Amino acid sequence: MEITEVRIKLMEDPQERLQAFCSITFDHSFVIRDLKIIEGAKGSFVAMPSRKLTDRCPQCHTKNHLRALHCNQCGARLKEDRAIKDDEGRAKLYADIAHPINSRCRELIQTRVLQSFMEEQVRARQPGYICTYDDYGEDHIADLSEMEFLPLAHASSDANHRLEAGELAVRTPHLAQVGRAISNGHARGDSEDGFGAGIL
Repeated sequence: MEITEVRIKLMEDPQERLQAFCSITFDHSFVIRDLKIIEGAKGSFVAMPSRKLTDRCPQCHTKNHLRALHCNQCGARLKEDRAIKDDEGRAKLYADIAHPINSRCRELIQTRVLQSFMEEQVRARQPGYICTYDDYGEDHIADLSEMEFLPLAHASSDANHRLEAGELAVRTPHLAQVGRAISNGHARGDSEDGFGAGIL
């Protein structure tokens, strides 16, 4: 496994602990976005993308963040100390969406990201600097008119769990072949070569 690209988005305020966001690409094939570079007591470190943990209101069963004092739906008062504690007694409020499962992989990611972060800081001081983090390669992404032809991907009986293929194209900006696949008819199911035949 090789990290083949790192994109950095520097934060504007150098005094903030959050120094940058970044995305990493593995083997030119798989992208993870929204890693954070944070200034800690022992120097900068890389935090994995995460989501807020929630629980349900005891009255209306709506999900609320664990720090919420009242339900967002019905306004019921919620218990303040609802989060699970870690071994050091700290409340667990977030869960990683993606993370390395061994120290070797974590070190690989951290070393490469922090190296790219320092290089980006140098580039940012040059005239005409442009951040590439939000450069989605729009020339290769299907436009809205093309997306109208795309069927639902993995349709489910639960409408909340369905993704339109057009939405998938927007959410995967590093997939450079989306527009080409659509124009060739593969994404509309015109190919008779079986499942996945349209993927370039």
